[in-house]
Amino acid sequence: TVALSGVRQGQRVLDLAAGTGDLSARFSGLVGPEGRVVFSDINASMLEQGRMRMVDRGLVGNIEYVQADAQHLPYPTDAFNCVTIGFGLRNVTDKDRALAEIFRILKPGGRLLVLEFSHPTNKPLKTAYDLFSFKVLPKIGKVVTQDEGSYRYLAESIRMHPDQETLKEMMETAGFERCEYFNLTGGIVAIHRGYKL
Repeated sequence: TVALSGVRQGQRVLDLAAGTGDLSARFSGLVGPEGRVVFSDINASMLEQGRMRMVDRGLVGNIEYVQADAQHLPYPTDAFNCVTIGFGLRNVTDKDRALAEIFRILKPGGRLLVLEFSHPTNKPLKTAYDLFSFKVLPKIGKVVTQDEGSYRYLAESIRMHPDQETLKEMMETAGFERCEYFNLTGGIVAIHRGYKL
């Protein structure tokens, strides 16, 4: 995702659903002291955990922390060079609205990168993945964390998320151009990229 972003020194990046901050940390180094990374999450406790993790890693100069909903972004039009959302879009209630908001706040030439669980591209892998996701993963969750329900939700949210072509079309409908996607691990995960031209 970082390699596909094209982020450079001095740019502004919004990392939505930043979670533990893996993408934000990488972008912090790329944009340098003249750039800015906004580490954002809708969940206040996750945002605080991420902030503590960034501070522990010594990343304090060019990162700011904002609790925000991807469907209602508190930024003016044309504010960012790049927006990323890693493993968070599937949890957004109104994906079309979120994509429209992201498009609005991107500068011309800016790009969106969506890193998300997706749909396997071949039938044997899909069958094995579904078996693992719905039968094995919840049992692991029950044994390891005593929380079978959260792991069942994870599998269900992945199944309900749009497939690669559908998400690409949704991005195009929101106004993004030159949309493309890159399948990882046979489509279990995909990276979508689109530009505001």
